Amino acid sequence: MTLRSLLAVLAALMCLASPVMGQSDDTRAATGGAQTLEDILARQRGEDVDDAFRRDAIGDPASAAGIADQLGTLGGVSDPELWRSLRYGDANISVTSRTPAAGVIIQDGGMAWLSFREGPLAHYGGYMLLGVIAAIALFYLIRGRIRIEGERSGATITRFNAVERFGHWLMAGSFVVLAITGLVLLFGRIALIPLFGKDAFAPLAAAGKWAHNNLSWAFMAGLAIVIVVWIAHNLPNRHDLVWLAKGGGLFSKGVHPPARKFNAGQKIIFWSVVVFGLSISLSGLSLLFPFELPMFAKTFAILNGTGLPQLLGFGELPTVLGPHQEMQLAQLWHSIVAFLFIAIIIAHIYLGSIGMEGAFDAVASGEVDVQWAKEHHSLWYEEVTGEAPDHAPAAPAE
Repeated sequence: MTLRSLLAVLAALMCLASPVMGQSDDTRAATGGAQTLEDILARQRGEDVDDAFRRDAIGDPASAAGIADQLGTLGGVSDPELWRSLRYGDANISVTSRTPAAGVIIQDGGMAWLSFREGPLAHYGGYMLLGVIAAIALFYLIRGRIRIEGERSGATITRFNAVERFGHWLMAGSFVVLAITGLVLLFGRIALIPLFGKDAFAPLAAAGKWAHNNLSWAFMAGLAIVIVVWIAHNLPNRHDLVWLAKGGGLFSKGVHPPARKFNAGQKIIFWSVVVFGLSISLSGLSLLFPFELPMFAKTFAILNGTGLPQLLGFGELPTVLGPHQEMQLAQLWHSIVAFLFIAIIIAHIYLGSIGMEGAFDAVASGEVDVQWAKEHHSLWYEEVTGEAPDHAPAAPAE
């Protein structure tokens, strides 16, 4: 007989005996308030189980002996009640350390965090990145490289100055290292250790963690520079609607919607970088300074005030979180934003390199061919030189 069958038989016998014994038909009456067979089976099925019957069964800590003096069942709290109070953070304990999380003796939320991190986060995030790469490869096979359609003029025009290029490469270079090291740390246990072994992975992980922690400052500095020098050029205008309506000319040859210094597609990239960059920086700072910068309890309180979680069916978000819960949420949010960020940047790197002829020159030397500027940023070319490109399509009326 299997363990599950034995438990089922015992539960059935207890249910049959309860009316004879005069007990209530409450599902936990037969177990004295402890978990039932259905609780066990529900957890095995991966379902959520309301553990209030455990969380609230902590006896009377006020009448219990001190933890250091408890051997066996002493005072007003039994051993099981004592451990439950420790598990759910209700025990009155004293610690010599003054760190924020020192008073947390037991924290079982780490299992849910680990399961999500190694399960849905890693799998769906990995599939998303592979899907983006596959979509770009398919686009390249169908569309090919976007060429400069007119003849190169041989003359160049300054697109980005030294400060703009410095900020771009400071942010871009550090981001590439952060992305690679982050993926190595996330997928190390799943993919790299089985491939290289623990001895080879250990120094790689240590070096990656060091680089990830320290280059984060370079990324945040580059992000700040990029925001300052480019935010004014990325405000939406009416020309963006025309650009979007024509797909930016990415899918059709000979189509060049008018654009200023940045077209609508580049503005989408810019604002994605700003939003994701600031978000990933905040969660990263929380991870760099453990337990010092909690932000999710306050954020959840603000969101609850807007009514958005209830509207989306999430109910009230928790506004009281333990220090370890804050760190676990910060790590998960950091990783989720990172996957989205990497996916967008992969597309950006493609269009800025092999995807479009002449585009890389803008961030390499800062100079672009005049013909490239006329085709892709005609309005900006006119603003800089004062002459309208003879081939440029007419701008929409005010």
